[in-house]
Amino acid sequence: TMSHNMTWISYPSKNLAFTSPEEIEALIASQNIISRVMHCYMAFFVPTGLIAGICILIIFIKNYVQYKVMENLDLLLLHFTVSNIIMIFLSFTVFPRPDYLNATHLACNVLSFFFNFGYFNSQYVLTLMLLILLLKRFPPRAALSKAIQRPVLCAGFVLTYSFCLSLTEAVLVGTENYHLETDCQLDPLFAWPEYEIIKFTFGFGIPSVLQIVCFTFLFAKAAPAEAPALQQHLRTYLAAYIISITTFICHLFYNVMILFRTTFKLQKSIGTTKNELVMNIAEIVLFCESCTSLAVILCFHKPCKDEILKLIQSCRRQNAASNHLEIPVTTTANESGSQ
Repeated sequence: TMSHNMTWISYPSKNLAFTSPEEIEALIASQNIISRVMHCYMAFFVPTGLIAGICILIIFIKNYVQYKVMENLDLLLLHFTVSNIIMIFLSFTVFPRPDYLNATHLACNVLSFFFNFGYFNSQYVLTLMLLILLLKRFPPRAALSKAIQRPVLCAGFVLTYSFCLSLTEAVLVGTENYHLETDCQLDPLFAWPEYEIIKFTFGFGIPSVLQIVCFTFLFAKAAPAEAPALQQHLRTYLAAYIISITTFICHLFYNVMILFRTTFKLQKSIGTTKNELVMNIAEIVLFCESCTSLAVILCFHKPCKDEILKLIQSCRRQNAASNHLEIPVTTTANESGSQ
């Protein structure tokens, strides 16, 4: 069909048919902005996200080796952490901004597949986490209880489902011109319009509805008498709830921009440099969210927070001990000097 012939599409910044000085100024301004946003992301968010991610992995593995058991929530958070670390590594493709990564259609599609796999995976793991937290507060019926008590099975289902969705998206990128060089973005510009529609529906629409239902039940339904107070429940599992809110906000911005891009494709328009700028910013905001989520787990998830506090206390004790050792030495030296 006509909509599947994407040979006409290009980035507005690459379209050299600028006629007015205003358009050239707009291009320079937008390139300056995206370059600064990219540098800010690389300087602050990437190191924070990677350090937090590595610390979480070390803490979870150490605790597992020590106690030979891992809570359902911890297992899913570990899964979520690995998924987000992969997302951070894939985000290095924004490094050439305001230009784009140069790759063949095939290489771009492979990168896109792994990006979508991480993206769908983290969304559905987060949804599963919220469901488990909801069932901790409202004890479930027998069948559901058995399913939730097998988090490895749940994680396996999420991985399989994410793999199938990513494979579908890889097909919708288009099956022509695999050998040709192109400007590559993790959501390829030359993908068919269905690519963005499927991504919005299964990567944002469905998980967001499920997460909103979980929140609605949590706040609206009366808990059993033996259940802890709502405030205490929220405080105990603060990390998961903070992540779900920040993810929703960042993904909403990103997915709205993806839908805008689809409308341009359907209208056979390449848009303006301003549209391109906002889409690039939305992509970087998505990666910032991956880094922020890992920092939130490290700071607010109890096992991680406890380990960090232990480390800080042991450092303080060592400092205090070394200070105590130094003080007597200086006093004796002063005494001998005065004699």
